[in-house]
Amino acid sequence: MANVLDIKRRIRSVINTRQITKAMKMVSAAKLRRAQDRALASRPYAQMLTNVLKSLVSRAEIYDPETGEPRHPLLAQREERNILLIVVTGDKGLAGAFNTNILKSAMQFLGEKAGKNVEIETVGRKGRDFLRRRFPTAEPRSQDSNEAIRTTIIGEKIGVLNRVDHALATELAERVIERYTKGEIDSVYVLFNEFKSVIQQRLVVERVLPIVEIGVADVQQTRELTVKEREEAQKAAISAGVGMRSTQGREFDEAAAKFGTAQVDYIYEQSPAELFRDLLPKYVGIQIFHALLESVAAEHAARMTAMESATNNATDMIDSLTLAMNRARQAKITKEIIEIVSGAAAQ
Repeated sequence: MANVLDIKRRIRSVINTRQITKAMKMVSAAKLRRAQDRALASRPYAQMLTNVLKSLVSRAEIYDPETGEPRHPLLAQREERNILLIVVTGDKGLAGAFNTNILKSAMQFLGEKAGKNVEIETVGRKGRDFLRRRFPTAEPRSQDSNEAIRTTIIGEKIGVLNRVDHALATELAERVIERYTKGEIDSVYVLFNEFKSVIQQRLVVERVLPIVEIGVADVQQTRELTVKEREEAQKAAISAGVGMRSTQGREFDEAAAKFGTAQVDYIYEQSPAELFRDLLPKYVGIQIFHALLESVAAEHAARMTAMESATNNATDMIDSLTLAMNRARQAKITKEIIEIVSGAAAQ
């Protein structure tokens, strides 16, 4: 059995660790509130853009009436040979299984797409470090490239998740759209954590290009939170005072949806076909922007939950060590009493 002094040192060490984890939990809770507000603030623009496009679809000929081919290149569907996967992870650890689950899903996706050229663009340090150890870095493939089938990393974004701005998503979307239009890639997927509330989030692989239907997410792969994970997230949110409101504004969505379904003839400044052609790339950009915002919120929620669990475990460890220290102290006192009594009896 360890002596009392050693146990006291361990207790002090665990107490210091508990103070750190508790502080990290409160920091993540504060950042989570701001991330939720940003996700909510961006939603009206995204929803109205979606409904404007829905309205334009019914008023413009987006498909050639003779050939049936789409008139916009982002609607064209081709056989998947060259795939671009955007993996959104965190820049830091101590977030439980947040990054691990994303990377497991990435490897599962790559396994399903075996035999095809897959290019990976990473957002976040954890995903970059993990995938770099497994796949080579290379330049983006050109349209007439004859390279062998392989999986490569073509780009990375590090340290951008602390302050996600729309310019970042727009720049990424423009590059993706340009390559898709040229035929260098046949499809684009985004792997991220979809955040609705602290207890409602899921890991999704969403196909961004080609666009199949406006306003409908083309989800290829999902992973929901388990019941235990939801309970832990709920306890952490209550402890930190974080609201469990959803980032989905149903009332606004219903009001905005009337714009696209209203049986009236809107007067557009440009022709509906021209507006549709110019707005569709912005729709891709806002999808990527939402993926980044929701991934940041999900990361803070995961870190808050992980730090809550670490704080509770530290408290349990302190109680256990305190009990062990009391037992060691009692054993020491008992031993000294026995020695005194034995010495007195020997005289």
